[in-house]
Amino acid sequence: MFSLSLHSTALRRGVHLGCLATILTMSHGEPQRVWLNISGSHRKGYRQALHSECFPDRENCLTMDEQSLPEGETEEMSIREGQSNQSHRFLLCGNGEKVLLSKKVEANLDALSILCVNECEGGNLNKHEIEEHFYKGGKVSWWNFYFSEEPGSTSLIKRDKYDVIRNVIIPNLCNLNVACVSFNLFHLPGCGGTTLAMHVLWSLKDTFRCAVLKEGSSDLAVVASQVVQLLTYGAVEQSAQLPVLLMLDDFEEKDSVFDLKQHIVKEMEKKNLSSQCPQVILLNCMRIESMENTDLTEDTVLIGNNLSAPEQKCFQEKLREVDEVHKQDLETFYGFMVMKKNFLPEYIQGVARNVLKSFDFEDKHAELLAVLFLLNTYCKGAYLSVSLCEEFLGIKTKPYCGSNKVEDAFGKFSTLVTQCRVKDNVDYDALKIIHPSMAESCLQELVASKKAAKAEITNLLLMENKFFTCVQGKTKLWEDVHSILVKRDMKCGGENNRFSPLVQDIIKESPGAIEIVLFNAVERFTDNAVMFQLLARYHYLVKKNFRQAEQCAWQAQELSPKNSYISDTCAQVIKHELKFELKRDLIPDTPGGLDEYLRMAHSATDAFRETQEIAKKEDKRDNTPYNSAGHLGEIQVAVMILEILQSQLNSDQYNTMKCFLNGSIKTHDFLKIHPFKHSAGYCSVVQQYSNILCNLQHNMKRQFDFFNSFFVHLTARTSSKEQIQSELARCFSFYVDVFCNISTQLNDLSSNWQFLESKNADTYSGLLNFLSNNIESNEMEEIVEKYAFIIENSTGGSNGVKERINFIYANIVLYCIKPESRSIRPFESLQKTLSEVLTHPATFKDSMELHFIAVALLWPQLSVPKFSERLGTYVSQMSRSFQKELGAVCHAKWPVVHFYLGKEKGYGSLVSQENMSKSVGSEANISSLFQNGKLWNEEAVRQQLCRVTGRVEKDALLADTSKADFNIEVKPFYKRQLSSQVGKVSFLLGFTMKGPLAFDIQLK
Repeated sequence: MFSLSLHSTALRRGVHLGCLATILTMSHGEPQRVWLNISGSHRKGYRQALHSECFPDRENCLTMDEQSLPEGETEEMSIREGQSNQSHRFLLCGNGEKVLLSKKVEANLDALSILCVNECEGGNLNKHEIEEHFYKGGKVSWWNFYFSEEPGSTSLIKRDKYDVIRNVIIPNLCNLNVACVSFNLFHLPGCGGTTLAMHVLWSLKDTFRCAVLKEGSSDLAVVASQVVQLLTYGAVEQSAQLPVLLMLDDFEEKDSVFDLKQHIVKEMEKKNLSSQCPQVILLNCMRIESMENTDLTEDTVLIGNNLSAPEQKCFQEKLREVDEVHKQDLETFYGFMVMKKNFLPEYIQGVARNVLKSFDFEDKHAELLAVLFLLNTYCKGAYLSVSLCEEFLGIKTKPYCGSNKVEDAFGKFSTLVTQCRVKDNVDYDALKIIHPSMAESCLQELVASKKAAKAEITNLLLMENKFFTCVQGKTKLWEDVHSILVKRDMKCGGENNRFSPLVQDIIKESPGAIEIVLFNAVERFTDNAVMFQLLARYHYLVKKNFRQAEQCAWQAQELSPKNSYISDTCAQVIKHELKFELKRDLIPDTPGGLDEYLRMAHSATDAFRETQEIAKKEDKRDNTPYNSAGHLGEIQVAVMILEILQSQLNSDQYNTMKCFLNGSIKTHDFLKIHPFKHSAGYCSVVQQYSNILCNLQHNMKRQFDFFNSFFVHLTARTSSKEQIQSELARCFSFYVDVFCNISTQLNDLSSNWQFLESKNADTYSGLLNFLSNNIESNEMEEIVEKYAFIIENSTGGSNGVKERINFIYANIVLYCIKPESRSIRPFESLQKTLSEVLTHPATFKDSMELHFIAVALLWPQLSVPKFSERLGTYVSQMSRSFQKELGAVCHAKWPVVHFYLGKEKGYGSLVSQENMSKSVGSEANISSLFQNGKLWNEEAVRQQLCRVTGRVEKDALLADTSKADFNIEVKPFYKRQLSSQVGKVSFLLGFTMKGPLAFDIQLK
């Protein structure tokens, strides 16, 4: 935005027009607004002069709107390319009326690109140019839809999924009693997913207030605030509100959609907005890399690169129309033809091969083209601003609003690039490759023909200062370059996700060049800890240069000392060096060798514990889940210690060492035992590291228990959960081998406990985990019998609390798995056992699991009055225990609902999440149904779950019990539902470790 004050006594037209033209030329693009402070008597003449002398070829590109400012002397000129010159833009209200969207309000809603009900009306852009741009591969604009509705025009092709989204999914979502709902449109890059989503918005602009989330809108709290402002703008009463339909076009993780929904709900709660139907609908238009392993739910639509027969017919008919209107340019309409050819790889590769025959990387325009190929291949949605391209190519910026065809500078390659309009805080034009598949094929062609290597192109991108000095698009480009170097594909396993796809490819294609690329990356991102982290990872994973890796890791930590992921890298360097030395097996099997190994292990353990502490203190303002890498790293190092001892000691020594590690032999006795009594060197090493060795079992067990609680009681928000659990299973097998001496001959307390520990069944978290990990029913029966034996043979007292609590959990889990099992004890006996445990004060370590099961078991029956009346106290104690135990690690996660209150009596009163999932389909489907509130309308769910009655008083939900004067406060899952309810209500009840939650609250 530029502000110019032109004094009325000095309005020398030539001077001021020259200044204005120069400023606009130097702006490297198009400012959205120029504010001119001109006295009223000169306005008309100045307007005519601007049109005739500055913008002779674009008569209508300039609009001047009167502004009612205090001085009354200011006019605004909106200079917009690709937008209508609308002086008034309107939003629809729920009562059918229209409200004027003021420019000030629209400017303040800068995270949203708003689609008004009268969008494009009053404009006169060139229809032929708009269509040509789209067919060549440019992004669809609202103008394409506007022109397609003009008399005599044919509509844009409606994809098969259009009617499903518009007429089925969205109407179904509108019937839900949830403030904010969402659905997914997953699409492969370049297959028309964004066009389809915008087509839906255009068709519904008379039904909803529609908007698209702009790129770079990363602060979800700000986005939520603006969405709610758009919802309420101009609506005097809440009944006049029209729901917002918001398109999300650049989210990379589904979790981000869930996070945005939570922010919107919180914002509505702050504004005290309530409704019996959704007020915000999120259309999550998300790119995916593959159609495989994509979870399909009722609220998910998938668009791939394979047109259906009806769609192919539509494209064939459209081709005839396009041929009539654009006959001369049809051959270069690659964007249209890629889809017309049904994404045929041979067609795309053929175009790439033919167009790039004369490609010479020495040419400036060829260099820029190669950079665009690279960016559009490895970073979907990447682009370079036109200003940057002009500067790189040495093109003088043309007069403002004049011809601005930077594509012409690419010569015969110009058909591969297209301009797009970037909606940012200040809109600007940018350049990109016409289609993602074309970018990928062109890059492959350059590499295959040896005209340019990926390492060479990446180095050019990193070393050329012009790419990083241009103001327009600067932030976006920095983010894209950072992404292609750093972002890994976590869906790949093993060595395929050690680095980003680009870095992986360069290592494979030009192994000798990758180090230079990474060095240039560090030079470009000098203050970026993640780049030093990347270089450290390369040194310890690929080069095995641990000293260099250590140096880079410490440089990263100096730049970001409070980042747990950077701290983890420092620990990983030591761990990988230890792993490398173990595999190389060059350290001698001597006391000195053992000392060297244990020294590294000790350092790595300390480093991972430091990572854990940093993770607990990390800034919790964003939606990044707790980093558990420090906990896993400590377990992995402990396993390495076991491997070290096994490799360094002979058989007798190792067996003795195992007894020492599990506590069977004390330190002072260990030194006197035969295998070691004549080896002073080994004894000295053991004494030196006795602290880490003696506590090895305890520390490993502590970390395994942590992960049990972390994954069982909190929702998973990371795609690496399966990988972590697989590694935990590997490590746990080592633990069992050393520390769980299971004897089939003995049937004593110790053997039974060790059996339970070996099955990960010695904790309530481990037992609850059996609900979802498909344990065999006979194995679960054996676990129940082991607990029964332990209780029968236990000496009692406080030592019997843990086993009795676990015994209750084991019976409930067995019932959920195999309700007809004869090993299940009568429900009444469980209540009796629970009552006995509740008679005594609970220790902190037993508090959460005890009070959780007490609330779950005693809630429906209320048949044990003495303890039932304490349920409110138990809920409070459980909540406090949860905060102490999991409060530091539950950020960006939700407590898992282990059971819902069922209609049946006894065991049937607890319906597990897993059993409910089986009744409605896959886990992915139940997650989608849950988030949108549709789960509670499923007939299978309604038949199983019991509705609890209660009342709302002063923003509190009080659940009824069998005693009229006794109520229990329950937290609603969505607090907003309380603001819309008064008096008697009914709801469904779920039990979490943080306390009971109310779902689907309805007025009675």
